[in-house]
Amino acid sequence: MTGEPLLRIERLCIRYGAREVLRSLSLEVARGEIVALMGPSGVGKTTALRAVAALQPFDEGSIVVDGLALHPGPVPPESRLVPLRRSVGFVFQGHALFEHLTALDNVTLALRYVLKKSRAASDGVATTLLASLDVGARAQALPAQLSGGEAQRVAIARALAPDPALLLMDEPTAALDPARRSALATTLRRLCDQGRSLLVATHDADFAAQADRVVTLS
Repeated sequence: MTGEPLLRIERLCIRYGAREVLRSLSLEVARGEIVALMGPSGVGKTTALRAVAALQPFDEGSIVVDGLALHPGPVPPESRLVPLRRSVGFVFQGHALFEHLTALDNVTLALRYVLKKSRAASDGVATTLLASLDVGARAQALPAQLSGGEAQRVAIARALAPDPALLLMDEPTAALDPARRSALATTLRRLCDQGRSLLVATHDADFAAQADRVVTLS
């Protein structure tokens, strides 16, 4: 690994009451690198991703994303997190698309309501992203009308809309058949070739084998 890492986690500890979910996790992700985060259920993979995205607090350690530092204690208010929201995209397990919104409208959410872009500008970015992920023809479809692979790509487009440097993905292959898993791996590699970094929590050993590095939690 050369140069300053895009993501650095040092001695991250997270507790839920008396239960320690993460204990002294340290890892780095370089620019343009895919890192797979593996380990059994309940070991804290999703919790680590959520802490990096400032979706939950942590108790000890530090997280630095693209020069932005997060510290132990309560999650900062959203008004202070706009730079982080620009730098980090999150693809949730199960996609978590809003069922009452079209694919296009799902992708424009952060652009319109976090970054305050116009409807026209947001639609333009979303249309380009959906097309680049081969779901441009599904822009007006509701999530219930999408296949699992299509919903996955729409969720990726939504996460990419603010043009983040770091993409976090939680169990991205859980609902995909082998052919779609292979297609997803190709898509993610293409994103990294464009300069983005990926941290992927997964149980899928075959998928993890296509990452640049694997970090195992126990």
